[in-house]
Amino acid sequence: MKLILKILITAIGVIILSKILPGVEVSDFLSAVFVAITLGFLRLFVKPILIFLTLPATIITLGLFLFVINAIIILLASSLVDGFYVSGFWTALLFSLLLSLFQSLFNPMLEEKN
Repeated sequence: MKLILKILITAIGVIILSKILPGVEVSDFLSAVFVAITLGFLRLFVKPILIFLTLPATIITLGLFLFVINAIIILLASSLVDGFYVSGFWTALLFSLLLSLFQSLFNPMLEEKN
């Protein structure tokens, strides 16, 4: 149940950010859900490979290169999901930062209180 709610929170974040950021377009809510699912899979399978391959750059930049990896993941999702478009690298970078902020604000509400 938590996974479905996290996907829906991410989809809502994608919709909101597409309304705010120029250069980001989502055709409908179903596309936003597919974007959320695709981002989840890409973060699970592709991101660790990219981190491993770019480890020297990540170490030299003290971890700041991870922002570049996140932007690449967003651009990859843009090319995989019909109905989702990101215009360029800088837009993807800003989108990634704002989506992470959105998720960090709303995902803690799903945690169980003991």
